[in-house]
Amino acid sequence: MIGSKVRGAASVAALTAAFAASPANAEVNDEIVVIGRILYADQVNALKAPTPIIDVPQSLSIITADEITQRGFTSIGEIINYTPGVNTSQGEGHRDAIVFRGVRSTADFFIDGVRDDVQYYRPLYNLEQVEILRGPNALLFGRGGTGGILNRVTKKGVIGETFTGFQAGVDTFGEFSFQIDANYSTSDTAAFRINAMYESLNNHRDFYDGDRFGINPTAQFQLSPATTLDLSYEYVDHERFVDRGIPTGSDGRPVEDFQDIVFGDPELNFTELQAHLIRASLQHEFSENLKANVSAFYGDYDKVYANFYASGYDQAATPDVVTLDGYIDATDRQNLILSGNLVGQFGAAGVNHTIIAGGEYINTSSDQDRFNSFWDTTMDDNEIFAIARPLSLRGGVGVNAAGVPTTNSYTTDLNDDTRVSIDVFSAYIQDQIEFAPWLDVVLGVRFDSFDIEVFNVPANETRTRTDEEFSPRFGVILKPMETISLYGSFSESFLPRSGEQFANINGDNDALDPNTFQNLEAGVKWDINPDLSFTAAVFEIEQSSPQVADNDPATLDVIDSEIQGFEVQLQGFLTQRWFVSAGYSYLDGEQVDRTGPTGLRPRELPENMFSLWNNYQATDRLGLGLGLIYQDESFINNSNTAVLPSYVRLDAAAYYDVSDNLRLQVNLENLTDELYFPNSHATHQATVGEPINARFTVSGRF
Repeated sequence: MIGSKVRGAASVAALTAAFAASPANAEVNDEIVVIGRILYADQVNALKAPTPIIDVPQSLSIITADEITQRGFTSIGEIINYTPGVNTSQGEGHRDAIVFRGVRSTADFFIDGVRDDVQYYRPLYNLEQVEILRGPNALLFGRGGTGGILNRVTKKGVIGETFTGFQAGVDTFGEFSFQIDANYSTSDTAAFRINAMYESLNNHRDFYDGDRFGINPTAQFQLSPATTLDLSYEYVDHERFVDRGIPTGSDGRPVEDFQDIVFGDPELNFTELQAHLIRASLQHEFSENLKANVSAFYGDYDKVYANFYASGYDQAATPDVVTLDGYIDATDRQNLILSGNLVGQFGAAGVNHTIIAGGEYINTSSDQDRFNSFWDTTMDDNEIFAIARPLSLRGGVGVNAAGVPTTNSYTTDLNDDTRVSIDVFSAYIQDQIEFAPWLDVVLGVRFDSFDIEVFNVPANETRTRTDEEFSPRFGVILKPMETISLYGSFSESFLPRSGEQFANINGDNDALDPNTFQNLEAGVKWDINPDLSFTAAVFEIEQSSPQVADNDPATLDVIDSEIQGFEVQLQGFLTQRWFVSAGYSYLDGEQVDRTGPTGLRPRELPENMFSLWNNYQATDRLGLGLGLIYQDESFINNSNTAVLPSYVRLDAAAYYDVSDNLRLQVNLENLTDELYFPNSHATHQATVGEPINARFTVSGRF
């Protein structure tokens, strides 16, 4: 009965898998089509229940492994560029950072539905698909998820098949990579699979280099016809240069004359990560209408990053010098996450229920410290340098703008040193009620108990706080036709005052309630035909942030801010040979403080974003692709004094199947060689986009 909920609806996952299909991987794609239509109903998945996409009362996008390969995506950021309603933030050059409908996040990332909150660049080599859900998602994911979440679904062992796939690529900057995916079916009830990758990094910026290695062996065991066990271990080792971009000038825009200058240290701008990730999932079907899954996750992350960056620049008064600041930051974190769900379907009095009930326990131990830069000439963390290519700085030793030798220390000025312990207990229940074939109602609530203890080493002080929050969800789905759904939804989520990375609860933070987020969304989903779907949504996110009142510390002000907008997406085959994926989003909002609306727009909130990808199968073996990205201008800072200019980028691709098992491919980026600035972190840290470049890959299967 669970599987019967598919109802024949076409899904985004099925479409994207199908358009990239070739004889070399047709058998695997057939499986993706079946499973993807119900969002991996028989595996751990983001929604945790076998709900067809057309019956999900919120916006979401799915990008399959085949689309990742064909579009030439090598990072989470590249996927985001072609997804409506979301855009990238710079992430200080060392981490994935997404702006979900105007809400910035570096922690709303998940692996197989399990939280993965350390700040790093996540690889794509071992993924079956990427799921991007917009709107608050606290009912299923807990704290955070205020604007959306990104879930990576990993590849599992495939029983009954033995195959090996590979991909090798090189681009015109000199970056190269290699991936392998090997599956071995050892019996009728067991399979082992190993995914591995190596990347040697390079791009258009001076000093940029690095490498990344990942290996992910997995095993699947069919313990009985009703019970499946998946085991996985992943090791990731990543090093790269950290580039914080270029300053803005008197007009508030990035100074184009500086496009080739790196405002950092060739040796001391770097990030290093080593991560060990262990996952286990047990799924059991008690009957046709009741199944359970239990999962365990352990992550051990060891990360350090160091960087100098432009913190001050005055183009009018001192156009030839720049102020540099810097720090070195280390994080040692261990996450243990245990979760379990029951999913059941039953009917009574003509009403059908799909119920998911579950619980989660998270234990986090996180030690982090940061040392500011400290210059022997200024005796603080800032120093002024003449602007040149390169700057007069290497290994923390240089000559300042006055011509005086200067040396930095990363062991003198301790910024913070904290030891954090977190325990989170959660329970949730959701019922999707089918009153009639044309009417579904979704009701659910989650309870979270978030207990944090922070030992502030320099102050020799321990602070604790416990937040207990309920996160409700309500949705209505009307289906005037089997292929059309109209929905409305309301949901809430929260974020503790310790923030996404819970570094501290110093000052008033241990006394303040969490920020809360409310989301209202209405939309339509239309499967125009089995191979083409259209979705549209209008939404409003309201943030309530308690603050200590200026005139009475014993009372609180509650400051509300709103972001609203709408998005549309068309995806699928316009003809048998022409696949299209198009998305548009409109975002608006205003900052609010104690005195009310400020007239200022939130940072990193482009009013208009548009993306379009076309894939045309010219012959049985030759395929062509053409893409376009448009991002409206946005403000770099909340004071609205610095601007990221709007830009248009054109991309293209071509692939040729030499045989049923071998494909040659080229992906071209920024065909018009436009100078653009895709994102930023602060006023004088605007990322310089890549000029025209090409990536050549060969992939196959045997």
